[in-house]
Amino acid sequence: MTVRDTLPDVFPDTRPGTLHDRHALVTGAGRGIGAAIARRLVSAGARVTLLGRTRAALDATAATLEDRVQGIVVCDVTDAASVSAAVAAMPPVDILINNAGAAASASLGRTTDELWARMLAVNLTGPFHCARAVLPAMLESGWGRIVTVASTAALRGYPYVSAYAAAKHGVLGFTRSLALEVATRGVTVNAVCPGFTDTDLLQESVANIMARTGRSETDARAALAALNPQGRFIAPEDVAEAVCWLCAPAADAVTGIALPISGGEVM
Repeated sequence: MTVRDTLPDVFPDTRPGTLHDRHALVTGAGRGIGAAIARRLVSAGARVTLLGRTRAALDATAATLEDRVQGIVVCDVTDAASVSAAVAAMPPVDILINNAGAAASASLGRTTDELWARMLAVNLTGPFHCARAVLPAMLESGWGRIVTVASTAALRGYPYVSAYAAAKHGVLGFTRSLALEVATRGVTVNAVCPGFTDTDLLQESVANIMARTGRSETDARAALAALNPQGRFIAPEDVAEAVCWLCAPAADAVTGIALPISGGEVM
């Protein structure tokens, strides 16, 4: 039995049925945080469209969601025309989760123009494309939720990830500005900022540390976990819970925030 089980009235707006058949579009839904968010939104009553670049990964996520999958879309969020066409072909989107992203590390001197452009395209321009495509229907209906998965790198600096951190800082500027733009229209716009989260991207960071420093995998993972005052990695489900709350009726008055999910690393 959990605390949630013993306090049934504390979390009424994230229980099954809360999202009342709302249609949620989740980008980067084939694995990790995106897949966890899709599962959590379904458990709260949403129908989900899963968007990503790899059909096999999206199918694997869909297999865990029973009959609540509205659609599966193979699409690159950096391609504005593809995003517009995909959104036009699906039912109106009530909830947009901008989760698709990528991380790459390099010192500034080794950061190529291509790496810089790729980090901005995936992490910043992608959310812009998706939000622009879904927003007209939200404004017409008078209700909507846009939540972007940013990072603690949106709130502080880390060495060797200047391109990634710049893109994630940009996400917060975009989030705050759009939140004010639509504040009276029934649409909220927020970001969540996870610390190091136990996903495939984390393993890539571990591999980079190993290659750069010669540390073992165990030592590299311990070094990253030590950045979290709780001494652990964030779980994808931790992020999914926060996202689901931001999408729920209880969060009607919450907009323009950057919510750290970092065990106290960022306060």
